[in-house]
Amino acid sequence: MAHPLIIQGGMGVAVSGWPLANAVARLGQLGTVSGTALGAILARRLQMGDPGGHLQRALSNFPFPAMADRILKTFLIPGGKAPNAPFKTNPPPMLNADRASLELTLTANFAEVYLAKEGHSGVVGINYLEKIQLPTLPSLFGAMLAGVDYILMGAGIPRAIPGILDSFAEGKPASLLIDVIGALPGEQFIDTFNPAEFCGAPPPKMARPFFLGIVSSDILAATLAKKSSGRIDGFVVEGETAGGHNAPPRGTLQLSDTGEPLYGPRDRPNIARMRDLGLPFWLAGAYGRPEQLREALSLGATGVQVGTAFAFCEESGITPEIKHEVIRLSRAGETRVFTDPLASPTGFPFKVVELKGTLSEESAYQQRRRVCDLGYLRHLYRREDGTVGYRCPSEPVAEYVRKGGEEAHTHGRKCICNCLPATVGLPQLRKKSDDTISYELPLLTAGNDAANVKDFLPEGSDTYSVADVICRLRGNL
Repeated sequence: MAHPLIIQGGMGVAVSGWPLANAVARLGQLGTVSGTALGAILARRLQMGDPGGHLQRALSNFPFPAMADRILKTFLIPGGKAPNAPFKTNPPPMLNADRASLELTLTANFAEVYLAKEGHSGVVGINYLEKIQLPTLPSLFGAMLAGVDYILMGAGIPRAIPGILDSFAEGKPASLLIDVIGALPGEQFIDTFNPAEFCGAPPPKMARPFFLGIVSSDILAATLAKKSSGRIDGFVVEGETAGGHNAPPRGTLQLSDTGEPLYGPRDRPNIARMRDLGLPFWLAGAYGRPEQLREALSLGATGVQVGTAFAFCEESGITPEIKHEVIRLSRAGETRVFTDPLASPTGFPFKVVELKGTLSEESAYQQRRRVCDLGYLRHLYRREDGTVGYRCPSEPVAEYVRKGGEEAHTHGRKCICNCLPATVGLPQLRKKSDDTISYELPLLTAGNDAANVKDFLPEGSDTYSVADVICRLRGNL
């Protein structure tokens, strides 16, 4: 089949939700949902009453009804939770997690892809971070049950994923080697998922989706092409101007006068070598203009991946208030995107849009009480007795140090797990000691192209749609 010209990036937590991906796919391009923290998103949306009944409709089509019923019984609150009630806290991802946690992850990925694919014949992908390993296996299986067409993965070296897709397509078990800090030489920690344990019958055989590795260099692309566990179908080559997590600069980290990582010629991919790999590739990172799409095609790329332009359109998951403010700043020429070398617990640089009322403000960061209750970005480490422990540089400092972490690693770390759901209108409520309440603040990530989102506005309008983005990008093509 012919691959799409434009890939809509899988952004944040529910920024690239199913409404956005569905709209993009209907127009003949690759609509991509974000696979990050979907279990938490499903649980919170159900506790909000499932406005529109979309999740209940998706779960009514889940192939294992008893599992879907358990999810609804656990999380659905008809009419929605009380405004002053916090969301129920789900157990954080764990190595060899219990069945309830696996079922939540599996059904959440199914529902998101099902809704993205509903009502059209276009193609849909799902984007995962290699750094978030523990939910990976049930996430992939759930997405494949819904017929996902593409799997995209970056923020690491996802060599094991193609082989896992092969196994799941045949209904076979799959395993994933988990990174554990302090593991002894030869010691392995492995997570395993057996579809037969969840299907109650022989697992169905499914179509194997295309796998696209998200890479920052031709060197990494060549490594994946040669050393992966199965077939690589192509690459998204993402530069440091893209939103979300960026690959660190090669060599010793150096910072600019403003405190941002400095990138140089060594960090630019060699496009000629990308062509030599003989696989489709898309260029990404500030490719939101029609002339850049034409340039990418002239260089031999299949097309481009665009995230930021789609992030602020009407169909994206970001709250309308935040979208309106970003568009206002773009019109005024006042957009500021800071590549923060410390914000993410992963240690990867993380793009942050500076906005009032968000955790980008230093005063808001200092006032927030540290808590780690979602745990998607926790690090696994080996305890002295050989068991696995979990710690996060964004958790309470004393806790992190007690678990063997260095205090210096906590400086400047932000709780991305809690901030990103707030960006899409699902903030956790916190009760203070004086019985007052507060909400987790958003933290907005976007690429450098956030400064240019005004260019997609139709004349006389303050908002724009998926169709406006695709029409402008395609230009005269």
